[in-house]
Amino acid sequence: MGTPSLQAMLVLATVLVGLPAPCAAYGQPNFVVILADDVGWGDLGANWAETKETPHLDELAAEGTRFVDFHSAASTCSPSRASLLTGRLGARNGVTHNFAITSVGGLPLNETTLAEVLREAGYSTGAIGKWHLGHHGRHHPSFRGFDYYLGIPYSHDMGCTDTPGYNLPPCPPCPRHGTAARVARKDCYTEIALPLFENVTIVQQPVNLSSLAVRYAEEAARFIRQARDSGRPFFLYLALAHMHVPLGVPPPPPAMGRGIYGAALSEMDALVGRIKQVADSHGKGSTLLWFAGDNGPWAQKCELAGRLGPFVGAWQRQRGGSSAKQTTWEGGHRVPALAYWPGRIPAKRTSHALLSTLDIFPTLVALAGAALPPNRRFDGLDVSPVLFGWSDVGHKVLLHPNSGAAGKDGEIEALRLAQYKAFYTTGGAMACDGSIGPAEHHQPPLIFNLDRDIQEQQPLDVASREYQAVLPAISRAYTQALEDIATDNVSVADYSKDPAARPCCNVQHVACRCQAPGSHAAVLDHHTERRATRLCL
Repeated sequence: MGTPSLQAMLVLATVLVGLPAPCAAYGQPNFVVILADDVGWGDLGANWAETKETPHLDELAAEGTRFVDFHSAASTCSPSRASLLTGRLGARNGVTHNFAITSVGGLPLNETTLAEVLREAGYSTGAIGKWHLGHHGRHHPSFRGFDYYLGIPYSHDMGCTDTPGYNLPPCPPCPRHGTAARVARKDCYTEIALPLFENVTIVQQPVNLSSLAVRYAEEAARFIRQARDSGRPFFLYLALAHMHVPLGVPPPPPAMGRGIYGAALSEMDALVGRIKQVADSHGKGSTLLWFAGDNGPWAQKCELAGRLGPFVGAWQRQRGGSSAKQTTWEGGHRVPALAYWPGRIPAKRTSHALLSTLDIFPTLVALAGAALPPNRRFDGLDVSPVLFGWSDVGHKVLLHPNSGAAGKDGEIEALRLAQYKAFYTTGGAMACDGSIGPAEHHQPPLIFNLDRDIQEQQPLDVASREYQAVLPAISRAYTQALEDIATDNVSVADYSKDPAARPCCNVQHVACRCQAPGSHAAVLDHHTERRATRLCL
């Protein structure tokens, strides 16, 4: 899509400035992709001066490259993660909305994941943290290219725990005796506890949220260490529980400015700092660390939601409803993003290239010297030239699907072309005050010039010369995008549900509670392959 190939850029750099080609000279690099949940663009001090809780992330930005026009492929959990791991929008890979605890399906099995491509290329592959792409049968991460998995199969508010953490409104702890009390409010899960998996085995149910960050850090360090000892390059996908509610942190001191959210943000920052330290200690300069968010803040959680920075979606706010998570406003999909690779990625650099989590798949595949899966089209680009500072050109056009707001799930409701952003549907997501903006369909589309109006406050006048000049190009791009998707090899996800698909450690105990830590573990599905709970390298 107009971006020079990695090979061409490597040759050009070698000829012009005498730099060694990274892959040829250094072998296959290691990859660590850290995906934060519901984090705001303004939750990084490097992005937003008011934020003080992220010294490690700010250090990462100073020692690497910060991307300020970086976007999630969707603005809610499952579609965003499916797109990162396939390089394809939900309209192609079939994942258009979130999977449930009773979901039978997941990311379609005919879709090839990044882990599968890299494992075939000789990598040790590990996933730690939130999955949310199907947990039943062969949709589980252990069957999607990952040699090792430790984590929660979906969002950590989709099950009860003994230490519920901070949520708005709060949910009760898991019941311990008798029949689980039914809670009328649909947001709370009381009949099944939140499970923690190691490979296909439930090792804790309910999971202890207060120690989860430490456990993730320890297992990530162990995976990196064992991969190094095996002599193989590694790919670690670390999908954090932070900053999604519930926030499981000790009560912060009264003097802390952002209270509970700030304490949780500090915990996430420390975890990222720990991973960077471990990666550096096992060969500094051999590992690319890429940090990004899965979507914007969950506005209806009020003080437990993140900072949007300047991306407030003022036009929508004036009409009620959210302009963050689930929406196609900038606050829903423009996310913090950093890349760190000492000696390869320039330090203290800010890139304004239009990039996306979609680009992680093709970029890492190219850097690993592997090939993209055949017989399908990709929405992501190999943005290696941008990473290495040789270019600051990303996408010419970027599509934004509906992710649970107004309109049909997965449909392209907004489009970015250079500095212009066109909206075909708006509204439908809940704000902190409980308002839900009215669903509005726009034909012709609303068009904003983000160079002048980053707050998305005032759309261009339809009668203006600027609007009339840019509309034909936007309409062509939109039509071409829809035609390209319609003629692609498109997958369809199975969103059917069955109560038997719920992960349950012990069906004899209320809320599926395990009798005691380590005393009873249940394999996910007796019809799937049984695997030992070990690190497979």
